Amino acid sequence: MNPRLARLLTRLYPPAWRERYGEEFEAMLELGPGDLGTLANSIGAAVREHIFPTRGGTMDRDPNTFGVMMRRPSAYLPVVMSLTSLMVVLGAVAYGVSHAGHIVRDPDEGAVAHIFQLLMTAQWPIVLFFVVKWLRRAPGQTLRVLALQAAAWLAGCAPVYFLHL
Repeated sequence: MNPRLARLLTRLYPPAWRERYGEEFEAMLELGPGDLGTLANSIGAAVREHIFPTRGGTMDRDPNTFGVMMRRPSAYLPVVMSLTSLMVVLGAVAYGVSHAGHIVRDPDEGAVAHIFQLLMTAQWPIVLFFVVKWLRRAPGQTLRVLALQAAAWLAGCAPVYFLHL
């Protein structure tokens, strides 16, 4: 790679990172291929480094940031379950409207209603586990994740409430 381009890519990183790894990174870029993939990876890594800076010589991420918290199954599963229930309900509504011309309401609870109830109810033990495990360790990030989980839960319940399903 062109030394000038390698220097430019190194300058994209935060100063603390450049101070520790800049020379080595620049040398690696100069020796490596100067293809589009290397360019894209370097720019993406620089952006990530600005958003989620590494700490120390071990390159460990801060274990209590919002992004790292959301990678934990007990944080993202309730959100996924809520959004899945939303898609199930909206899919059933869209199917009814496209085939019958109006929202089809079953006189008896059908499979869609049971799937919705299971998804919305089964996430509460997961949320409780998340709160018990993380609220004392990282209260700020835990409350942010809980707010996201609550918003997803309300989004899942909204069509049922507003469409009187």
